[in-house]
Amino acid sequence: MDIEAQLAQRIADLRARRGWTLAEFAQRSGVSKSMLSKVERQEASPTATILLRLAGALGLTLAELMAEQGASARFLQKDAQPGWTDPTTGYHRRQVYLSPAMPLELVEVHMPPGKQVAVPASSYALIRQVVWVLEGCLVIVEGDHTTELSAGDRLEFGPPADVLYRNDGEAVARYLVAVVRG
Repeated sequence: MDIEAQLAQRIADLRARRGWTLAEFAQRSGVSKSMLSKVERQEASPTATILLRLAGALGLTLAELMAEQGASARFLQKDAQPGWTDPTTGYHRRQVYLSPAMPLELVEVHMPPGKQVAVPASSYALIRQVVWVLEGCLVIVEGDHTTELSAGDRLEFGPPADVLYRNDGEAVARYLVAVVRG
C-alpha cells in the first residue's frame, strides 16, 4: 500500500476508534468536513498543514499520525526510513527516528526555496521541539517573533503558538527537527 493510501486509512481508522463523525472531526481539527471526506477516500492529497491540524486534533504528533504500525526498529537504513512530500509546496520530510520506547522523534526536512508551511499552535501542545538547520537558510515565525536561521543555527521553541516555516533563500533549506513528546 502506498503512503497516500496508508495515510487515508490511518486517518479514517483513528477517527472511527474515537467514535467521531466527520463533522466532529472537522470541528476539532479546523479542517472542513468535505476535505476530511476527500482525504479519507483518497480523492485529495492532504497538505502538511492539514495533516498537522488532524494530528493535533487526535492528540498525536505528525510522526505518530504518519507512522506505520510496528515500523520502529533499532537500526533502520536510510532508504527504509519513511518519507512524505507535501503535494502543494514540495516540502519533504523523512522520519529518521520514532519509537514507542522513547519519547524522542527525529525528522529531516527539505524545504524548497520560496515555500512555506504553516503549523497550528495545537501541534505543539504535547511536545517540546528544537530545529537545527543543516543547509541553507530558514525563517521561523513563532507567534509574533521571527527568527532567521542559517546553516548550523538552532532554535528551541517556546510555548505553543502558530508557527510559519519559510524558506526565503534561493536553495533548499535542509533541517533536523528533534521532538520530545509528553
